[in-house]
This record gives sequence, C-alpha cells and structure tokens, in this order.
Amino acid sequence: MANDKQPKLSIQDLAVAYQSKGRRTVALEGVNLAVKDGEFVSVVGPSGCGKSTLLKVVAGLLQPAAGAAYIDGEPVNGVPDQVGMVFQNDALLPWKTVAQNVRLPLAIKGLPDKAQEQEADRLLKMVGLDGFAGFYPKQLSGGMRKRVALARTFAYDPDIYLMDEPFGPLDAQTRVKIGEEFLQMWDAVGKSVLFITHDIEEAIALSDRVIVMSARPGRIKAEFDVRLARPRPFYDIRFDPLFKELQKEIWAQMSDEHAGGVS
Repeated sequence: MANDKQPKLSIQDLAVAYQSKGRRTVALEGVNLAVKDGEFVSVVGPSGCGKSTLLKVVAGLLQPAAGAAYIDGEPVNGVPDQVGMVFQNDALLPWKTVAQNVRLPLAIKGLPDKAQEQEADRLLKMVGLDGFAGFYPKQLSGGMRKRVALARTFAYDPDIYLMDEPFGPLDAQTRVKIGEEFLQMWDAVGKSVLFITHDIEEAIALSDRVIVMSARPGRIKAEFDVRLARPRPFYDIRFDPLFKELQKEIWAQMSDEHAGGVS
C-alpha cells in the first residue's frame, strides 16, 4: 500500500496545448501531482478540463508543452512498460476468444502455453467469467466485455493502472457490480491507480484520494483524502456519513466550476 518513499508517479509543472487551424488551446497548465506506490487516486472535473489529456501524457501518448511525468523517477518517453491502460472502449480483439484476449499480454511476456492457460483461467474465474473462455467478444454483454478487459489488464500486471472512465458506458447496476469486482481485484494486488471519472460517488468509493480539476485550462483545484476503511463495500459505503460529507464538499468544488459557465 501507499508509503512515504519516492512516488510511483510524479507529474511536475505540466502544461499541454493543442494547435488547430492556427489557434492554440491550452488544455492543462501548472499541474503537479504525485501518486504513491499502491495509492488509488481519482481525478474529477468539468467536461473539457483535461482529465483524459492528463492520462495520455502519463501513458506516453501525448507530448507536453512544458513539464513532465515521471514513473519511479524516470521521465515518461514513449509508452512505458510499467503502465496498463483501460479506456471506455474495451478494445478487445474481435477475432480472438475471451481466453485468447486475456492470454495476449501473457504471450507477449513469453510465458509457456500451459502457464498462459492456467493464469487466464484464474483471472476469468476472478472476474466471474468462468465458462466463457471460448466465447468471442460479440457474444458478450457490455459488462462481460468490460470484465474481460479488466482481466487482460491484470494479466499484464502493470505497476500503474491508468483508467479513463472505464465503467462510463455501462448501465448503473452493471457499473456497481463491475466497480465492486474491480475494487476486490485491486485490493488483492495493491498497485497504483490513476482513475479518471465524472462520477463523484465512484471516485470516493474507489479512492484513497480524489483530485478536483478546474475548468480549462485544467489545474488542480482541490484534493480530498478519503479516510474510509478498506476493504470497502463499493455500494453500501455510500451511506457512511463521512462519504456523504466528502460528496458534498467535492460537489461544491465542482459546482463552482459549472457556475462559471464553462462546459
């Protein structure tokens, strides 16, 4: 879990700008953030504030205009080996079965076929998809495909999970179920997570810390420590008085941004 050593992820004086049709748009400016080893940090903010842009910089998919992101003290240059990414789109390979999709990162690692099969079976059981190994993505529901995507990411076993509204496309009931399962999986491995979401309740239920960003250009406006005991019941924790107080405080910060008329 989290400790006081060198942060797993450090973002320093980060700025990102886009150039389009002769116009320069500053998406992020002066962002400083550290994520400890084993810490779960969620980022919330108004639409267009640069939450996803922040994630893309850490993933090595976007070059900043100023500042940098560091993993274990090393600057991010290209896609780092240590990160595992989960986006809204599950990005499963449609021509591969569920088991083959989960085995893909294991094959890249060079594990023997038997070890790949055993680990894929273990992960599919962990996400409640035992018996679906031979199915193809098109035969699965949205929630089941998301479970496969999570299993594949856990198979990769990254040091940092980068998650961009991964449960966003799901219906409310499925989101709760998947969120509960992901929280249990994360509790078992305790890796660092940078989680982007527009859902304040989801952020509090999952996180050690919630970051609130301002409207564009995105800056860190506020931080909230989530002092709720773990392990947590992903849904029932919402009725805890501390949860409700945090929700109220974070919503007040978010409402200030929306009141400013920025979308």
